[in-house]
Amino acid sequence: MAIRRLLIIVGAFVLLAMAAGCAAGPNPVQGAGETAGFWLGFWHGFIAPVTLIVSFFNDQVSIYEVHNNGGWYNFGFVFGASVFFGGGGGAGARARRR
Repeated sequence: MAIRRLLIIVGAFVLLAMAAGCAAGPNPVQGAGETAGFWLGFWHGFIAPVTLIVSFFNDQVSIYEVHNNGGWYNFGFVFGASVFFGGGGGAGARARRR
């Protein structure tokens, strides 16, 4: 029983440490130059699959622009990625026809 309790405590500590590693840090380029907006987010989302492959071989390429204006860039990125992958609306329409 004591070993089980110890394993639970250690497991909880490991999960907490892993979650703390995901915390956002400061953005070193904040306030420097012009920020990426909706259209650049859309473009980055659209080319994300290609950028992912290139980023494996080139350290200077990243998928997501950290110097962005927030919500509009995020919306453009997700919208661009959904345009590339075809969205999810077609799957729902096919399911209703059956």
